[in-house]
Amino acid sequence: MHYTSDDIAKLDRVTRLKIINAVTGIKPANLIGTINNKKQTNLAIFSSVVHLGSDPALLGFIARPKTTEVGHTLDNIKETSFYTINHIHQEFIENAHYTSAKLDRSISEFNCCKLTEEYIIGCKAPFVKESNFKLGMQFVEATPIKHNGTVLVIGEIKQIILPDNATKNTNDVDLEATGSIGISGLNSYYTLKKVSQLPYVRVNEIPDF
Repeated sequence: MHYTSDDIAKLDRVTRLKIINAVTGIKPANLIGTINNKKQTNLAIFSSVVHLGSDPALLGFIARPKTTEVGHTLDNIKETSFYTINHIHQEFIENAHYTSAKLDRSISEFNCCKLTEEYIIGCKAPFVKESNFKLGMQFVEATPIKHNGTVLVIGEIKQIILPDNATKNTNDVDLEATGSIGISGLNSYYTLKKVSQLPYVRVNEIPDF
């Protein structure tokens, strides 16, 4: 199959969304938890969380163009400056998936999708109790992407909570051990399997392939 830009433009909306969301390969599947000043909570699935730097420890994610139905996550983050990023695991994939529904602001996805709010000192926003790998985040900045109306939301990691066995005998994080899953397209989920571990690359250590 070979798609040109003209072919892509002619695709129906849903097909285009699925294909373009899949071309980057497997992406992290996360739930972002927020709360506003009225104590209304929100939980939404995101596959766009990306590492931006380690010192300071920054992550970014893409917020879609704001409408009356979409944008509660970013609104809440701007109000309180805090949010959480929670890995999704196989035990609650279906619950997590349905947080993508466009619910009214007054309806919490935690309640609707039967996931549990968890509050930890140092973060105003709710974590997902069912997740065993979660991050407490503090808002840094929001950078508009003019070409399509999306926003790159940047935050600093303030807390990391993960299973002890995920870092056992290594300085790396073993995502297979955490049970975290990946996502492709709009609705396809994948388990993660570690297939190799290679050394930090130094120029004088490159093998003679």
